[in-house]
Amino acid sequence: MAKIRVAYEYTEAEDKTIRLGLFLIVSGILSLFILGFCWLNPALQDLQGKAANCTVLSVQRISEVFECTFTCGADCKGTSLYPCLQIYVNNSESNARALLHPDEHQLLTNPKCSYIPPCERENEKNSDIVMHWQIYWEDEVGSQPFTCYFNQHLRPDDVLLQRTHDESVLLHCFLWPLVTFLVGILIVVLTICAKSLAVKAETMKKKKHS
Repeated sequence: MAKIRVAYEYTEAEDKTIRLGLFLIVSGILSLFILGFCWLNPALQDLQGKAANCTVLSVQRISEVFECTFTCGADCKGTSLYPCLQIYVNNSESNARALLHPDEHQLLTNPKCSYIPPCERENEKNSDIVMHWQIYWEDEVGSQPFTCYFNQHLRPDDVLLQRTHDESVLLHCFLWPLVTFLVGILIVVLTICAKSLAVKAETMKKKKHS
């Protein structure tokens, strides 16, 4: 990169400082686009889900089973089976039956079931964990209303127990790229101003001695 000149030549240290500022400016702009595409867009879709009051309609285990992957060491992996638990609820937004999921990750991993247990080596342990979850929703929750999140456009037949993202995602997506961008501008402006003042001071000093 050629040295930046503003009616006078910068020293090597000043040139490096300006390069650092320009790098931070470019990084801030790129970070804003990258975070906006990879993080902000799905977060906004998630935040579009409306909070609703849900009540349990039915809790059932179907005959279909699914595979999960367990780890038994650094280089040891295996698969086991777990039963499919389905929790159907009624939500106040659509007043229709929907399948409950803990969060969007579980929904995308297995949209047919309401719960994926921590995967154990033995199928019986997986079944016991699912059974505990079933008892919790049947006996402890029962007909009590609870908050769920419903998105009519993206997931009309499903509701989430909790959002994957919240409003803090918006803050992080804009705050850190903006801070990087502003720090870069500040470095460049201060370096140019300092050089300009130094040149003016040197000029005035020479005039006094001439």
